[in-house]
Amino acid sequence: MLHPATELGAVSPDIGVGIFASGFIPKGTIIYIKDPLEIVIEEGDNRLQDPAMRKLIDRYSYMEPTGKRIVSWDLAKYMNHSCDANSISTGYGFEIAIRDIEPGEEITDDYGLLNVEQRMPCCCGASNCRGWIGEDDIQKYHTKWDSLARDALAYYYYVSQPLGGLMDTLTRRQLQRYLDTGEGFRSVNQLRLHARKPARAVSLSADTPPLIEAVGDFG
Repeated sequence: MLHPATELGAVSPDIGVGIFASGFIPKGTIIYIKDPLEIVIEEGDNRLQDPAMRKLIDRYSYMEPTGKRIVSWDLAKYMNHSCDANSISTGYGFEIAIRDIEPGEEITDDYGLLNVEQRMPCCCGASNCRGWIGEDDIQKYHTKWDSLARDALAYYYYVSQPLGGLMDTLTRRQLQRYLDTGEGFRSVNQLRLHARKPARAVSLSADTPPLIEAVGDFG
């Protein structure tokens, strides 16, 4: 589920839509958390064999470490990527604001944390754009992302958490242990797909969708 102070809005003719803050969201706030209404698609699901459904699943899902694909039932699936994201996934499975997000500001995350299935070009426009989003991004950048997560989690107890009640019991205990003692921090390495297939780059053929589509929606 996406934070309630969010709304769908137009980004640009090329990108299409994205998620925007409808109110002030302070650093340390959970932006997204998986809830029981999410659509879970396991390996072997018949919907993956249907070309039309597969296209939608590939575009709007993210992949858990187990290989299960998650399609959000709400607007979370429209969150765009940025290499200078203001929200990132954590090793606890939820996404957190890593800086204050002002009303009207687009909320973005980093697709490199979502177990993309193939290397794709990035044209997010950020000054620190990596140029590509790859299957091995978590392995490459986990130290940086863990540092951002630790910094944001330091504010967790001091801001309102509308989505906190959706956290499962085990995750809550793990998070509380870290916040209370500084021990047991869960790295984003916990999000890595357990068994990776060899990386392959996106072919920029005539059948390839516009690059912005490759990085324009959640998943």
